[in-house]
Amino acid sequence: MISFENVSKKYDDGTYAVNNFNLHIKEGELLVLIGPSGSGKTTTLKMINRLIPLTEGYIKIKDKMISDYDIHELRWDIGYVLQQIALFPHMTIEENIAVVPEMKRWDQAKIDHRIDELLNMVGLEPKTYRKRLPHELSGGQQQRIGVARALAANPPIILMDEPFSALDPLSREKLQDDLIELQKNIKKTIVFVTHDMNEALKLGDRICLMRKGEVVQTGTPEELIQQPVNEFVREFVGIDQGNRTTVDVREAIQPVTAEELNNLPVVAPTVSINEILSLLSEHEQLAVEEMDKIIGTIDRRGMIRILSRQMEGMK
Repeated sequence: MISFENVSKKYDDGTYAVNNFNLHIKEGELLVLIGPSGSGKTTTLKMINRLIPLTEGYIKIKDKMISDYDIHELRWDIGYVLQQIALFPHMTIEENIAVVPEMKRWDQAKIDHRIDELLNMVGLEPKTYRKRLPHELSGGQQQRIGVARALAANPPIILMDEPFSALDPLSREKLQDDLIELQKNIKKTIVFVTHDMNEALKLGDRICLMRKGEVVQTGTPEELIQQPVNEFVREFVGIDQGNRTTVDVREAIQPVTAEELNNLPVVAPTVSINEILSLLSEHEQLAVEEMDKIIGTIDRRGMIRILSRQMEGMK
């Protein structure tokens, strides 16, 4: 879907913000760019929609170089959600959401339908919120409108630049959960920038860890946890790879019927991190058995949420 081929961004003073960056982002996946400050993750994101021009290499979307796209059409087809929510303050919520569809000259009936659809999708009642101004909403609600606006013209790609970092912890966790559920339905290609490893582990289908403008390791959350390529990755992820710590998975299990079990591997409610991650690398779900009875299933997302909370508790 999105390919980086030997991409670099070099400034006039000779420093590289991004250096020889190679990555292929699959259609429909949520790819997280993460790294310490100055690692080049936001620069990498902004090069996708040409907010920052690349110096060397190529970026392609659907095998077409981004330089071959009309700049306006490119940006209309890429939703963008910022940390600074950046809603137009003197425009109502419906007017904010309608900006790109109006630029694309959708008819009004289609725009109205899309506004209602998106407000419902992000959990805000259309009749209640359509006519409100941004200052009448909480920070979390404003960020929901930011997501709705990014989705307004149904773009195939969404760029999200630390969209939840300015929110309080409860709002942030709720929006993370909402994004996971939303992505199950919309299946967009999402590139998400964060500096928070817990957030990356929770949200990412894959994670690209950057340092000083270069890729250090790209992989699934499980791969970064179990197979760090060096000490920097091990420390940044924040889990001792050698330990055999056990976790209680009951908080993240999902109900299941007998027909859905389909000979799934079975684990106890309390299981070692290494064992369960190893099994989840081979199976979508695991059955959880307590006192000779299957009490539900655990999947990769649920396990990563548990690990994320455990790591948060270590801080």
